[in-house]
Amino acid sequence: MPSPERLEDSRQESPRGVLYPARLPTLDRLPAPEPVAQLVRWFWIPEWQIQPGRTSRQHVIAYPACNLVVESGGVGLAGPTTRRSYRDLTGTGWAVGALLRPAAVPHFAPDPASLRDAYTGMDFPILFEMVSRAMTGPGDRHRLAVEAFSTWLAGEVPAPDQEALAANAMVEAIEADPGIRRVQDATVRLNVSARSLQRLASKFVGLPPLMLIRRRRLQEAAERLRTEPDTALATVAADLGYSDHAHLANEFRSVLGLTLSTYRELATPPNRSANRAVNRSAPLR
Repeated sequence: MPSPERLEDSRQESPRGVLYPARLPTLDRLPAPEPVAQLVRWFWIPEWQIQPGRTSRQHVIAYPACNLVVESGGVGLAGPTTRRSYRDLTGTGWAVGALLRPAAVPHFAPDPASLRDAYTGMDFPILFEMVSRAMTGPGDRHRLAVEAFSTWLAGEVPAPDQEALAANAMVEAIEADPGIRRVQDATVRLNVSARSLQRLASKFVGLPPLMLIRRRRLQEAAERLRTEPDTALATVAADLGYSDHAHLANEFRSVLGLTLSTYRELATPPNRSANRAVNRSAPLR
C-alpha cells in the first residue's frame, strides 16, 4: 500500500502547472457541469494524510487565473500569480477548488490585479456548509462536492455577458494555441485590437496578455523538461518559439527561481536521471 505522503490518483493526469507531480497527494480534477461551464474551467480536489511531524510542500506554476477554494478552515480566493508558488501540507485535510474562468472573476474580485500573488478569505458560509457536508458525508464525495459548489455558483454569479464571454475566448485561445507567441499573434487570432485585449485582461484576469502567453510557454517548458529529460535544452527553447536557449533560461529563472538544468534534475524520476547521467549528449545549461 502506498505511503500516505505519496498517494496518487490514477483516474487523473497531473495538471500541467504542477512542478513535481510525483510529490502530489491524492488529487482529482473534475470538469465543470454544464450550468457553470462558462464560469469554471474545472474543479480540483486534493486530499492528504501526512505523517505527524512531517510536511509535504507542493510547488506550482499556476494557471493565470483566480481560484475560489473551500477547505476545512473556510473559503478563500487565490488571485493570479506572477511567480512560482507553493503550499505546505500537514496533517490530514482536503480542499475543493474552482479554477475560475475570466467571466466569473469580476463577481468576486472587481480589481483582480490587486489580488496578484495573494490569498484572501471570503465570507461565504452557505458555500462552505454545502461543500463541507459533501466532503465529510457518505457516497461519492468528490462528485457531490462539485455538484454542491456548482449549485451555489449558478445561483450566485449572473450569466456572463458578451464582454465576459470574449474574455473567456481570449484566455482559451492563448492557452490552447502554441502559435500565439506575441500579443500581436493574439490580436490576429481573435480579430481584436491590442487595446481591447489589454482591457479584457485587466478587468477579467488581472494580468496583461503578454504574461498570459509567457505563463503558457513556461508551463509547457516545465512539462517538456519533466517528461522528456533527454531532450536538449536548445531544442525545447526552439520548439516553444524562443529566439534562443538563453531567453528561455532567463524567463524560467525569473519566474520559477530555478535554472532549467536544476529543475530538470529535481523533477526527473531517479531511474531516468541515472540513465541521463550515462547517456547525456547535450549540455545541461
